[in-house]
Amino acid sequence: MILELDCGNSFIKWRVLGADLRLVVAEGVVDSDLALLESLNRLSDLMLKHCRLVSVRTGEETSALISLLNDAFGVSVVCAAPAREVSGVRNGYEDYEKLGLDRWLAMLGGFRLASGACLVLDFGTAVTADFIAGDGEHLGGFICPGMPLMRNQLRTHTRRIRYGDLAAERALESLVPGRTTVEAVERGCSLMLRGFVLTQLQLARSYWGEDFTVFLTGGDANLVCGVVPEARVVPDLVFVGLAMACPLP
Repeated sequence: MILELDCGNSFIKWRVLGADLRLVVAEGVVDSDLALLESLNRLSDLMLKHCRLVSVRTGEETSALISLLNDAFGVSVVCAAPAREVSGVRNGYEDYEKLGLDRWLAMLGGFRLASGACLVLDFGTAVTADFIAGDGEHLGGFICPGMPLMRNQLRTHTRRIRYGDLAAERALESLVPGRTTVEAVERGCSLMLRGFVLTQLQLARSYWGEDFTVFLTGGDANLVCGVVPEARVVPDLVFVGLAMACPLP
């Protein structure tokens, strides 16, 4: 069995692969290292042989997690690292080590699945867009606040904006002009995301016409699916790239 981890700023996404690497035995999302251990310990017949992970956390935080995994399961851990080129995809950043590893792996996964030019849109705490040409050249990308950041900024800096997650979810059942503050905020932020997506599509078409694949990934990808009905929604796109960057024996 192989444990795969995507360690973001807020959450850890995990999954366990069986002997057949195409089979996901278990998966989940947790908010702490200890919660991860608890989730794994609840699995019956867990026999981990390998672990690979990608982390955008500090080196100290990542090392602490690796130590916990070593102590709990006696498994060695392989970490994704920055690279100038992997599997025909060439990092387009001037300083390739500065490109976020989660973005890099999503790009690798997208290029592998597309077998050609692609636009990778990731909707997490932040929203990212990356353009990979048909020859594997990364043309660059964009980063902007995602729904959590936009929502929290308005809540933090505007005293009268206070509402819970359930109200936010209900507000997004429609995109007509809001008649309450929660509707106005949630729908306004959602429309900003949709506008961002449309500008990325316009730019991609200026590069490649219609000959490219759009990938949507990240927790809020469902908010923009209607804008790009032809897009491929791949929640585990980072894990596709992780397997490419960290092949195991």
